[in-house]
Amino acid sequence: MVRPDIQQIKLRFNIIGNAEGLNRAIDIAMQVAPTDLSVLITGESGVGKETFPQIIHQFSRRKHGQYIAVNCGAIPEGTIDSELFGHEKGAFTGAIGDRNGYFAEANGGTIFLDEVGELPLATQARLLRVLESGEFIKVGSSKVQKTDVRIVAATNVNLVRAISEGRFREDLFYRLNTVPIQVPALRERGNDITLLFRKFASDFAEKYRMPAVQLTEDAKAMLLNYPWPGNVRQLKNITEQISIIETHREIGSDILQNYLPAQPMDTRLPMLAGSKGSGGKTFESEREILYQVLFDMRRDMTELKKLVNTLMEERGAEPVYTVNNVPASPAINISPITHPAVVPVTKVDDEDIQDTEVLEETMSLDEVEKEMIRKALERHHGRRKNAAQDLKISERTLYRKIKEYGLD
Repeated sequence: MVRPDIQQIKLRFNIIGNAEGLNRAIDIAMQVAPTDLSVLITGESGVGKETFPQIIHQFSRRKHGQYIAVNCGAIPEGTIDSELFGHEKGAFTGAIGDRNGYFAEANGGTIFLDEVGELPLATQARLLRVLESGEFIKVGSSKVQKTDVRIVAATNVNLVRAISEGRFREDLFYRLNTVPIQVPALRERGNDITLLFRKFASDFAEKYRMPAVQLTEDAKAMLLNYPWPGNVRQLKNITEQISIIETHREIGSDILQNYLPAQPMDTRLPMLAGSKGSGGKTFESEREILYQVLFDMRRDMTELKKLVNTLMEERGAEPVYTVNNVPASPAINISPITHPAVVPVTKVDDEDIQDTEVLEETMSLDEVEKEMIRKALERHHGRRKNAAQDLKISERTLYRKIKEYGLD
């Protein structure tokens, strides 16, 4: 049963939907609002994370103070410290006067840091100091200033992964994540999707002074089965497009499908088919994917070698072998870069049966990878972080490979 106060919040902040995950997020925001605890709001892009800091601010003791929303991903790295903490006259080219930053302006109020995962590491250190002591220093100044702000942050970045990759400070994560709020993706909200479509259709009908579009039952089913990678924002845009373009006000599945972008096709490479929660593998870089492809090719080569040897034993001294209908050809050595699906298999005499090296790579993939890592470490004088960046893999993966190959 939905609590009445949650319904009131929905009406006040124009929130549509009854999904359990949505109600839970609103409930947590209401409970934490009277405190001064830091809040970290997570969720995919387009789910409506920006509404929750407003709820927290409006139901806090700071509601009469300043509320400032900052999109950290939209501010260039070179100016973000100045924007957040201010600067002194002459601190850098173009600083023609003193300027207060957002933390000074929001003193006594709430500051919402959207896309906090995009902050540079140096700025993260400054932000950590504000969270711990309420202190900051303007760019170009040596004077410590105090501020009393409540920080609410939001991100669609996996911060745990960002920490492992050295892109986000672990201590800052725990400071921000005092109270976590997870906003569910649209595809997880069930019938909320049709409720939102109806609300958007009504809004656009009023805006453009035309009858509201309506969905047939098959169109509703299609709407519910679509994965909505752009979440509520995507649904709103599609509803607006349909409202403007279509002359008929009743929308069937045949019309609706023209506005739903095709879903990405599943790759045939099994190592890429896994997804979060499915038990499949995930990869942190294209280089790791390449490694896995090469490893699988090598395994295929090994399996092919076993098959050839088995057939040789079954058929005698002069068997004829084919792979993918490629006929036998005299004495062809297998190149280490040849794909196993097109490897020609040679006719082999009795004395060659025990020499299985025709299917062995001249240099194993492990050796190639080990040599690449060794040279990268040499180039960067043992600095693993730089070597990992050079190899386009995560530091965690590099550490694992160093241990595996004994390169400590």
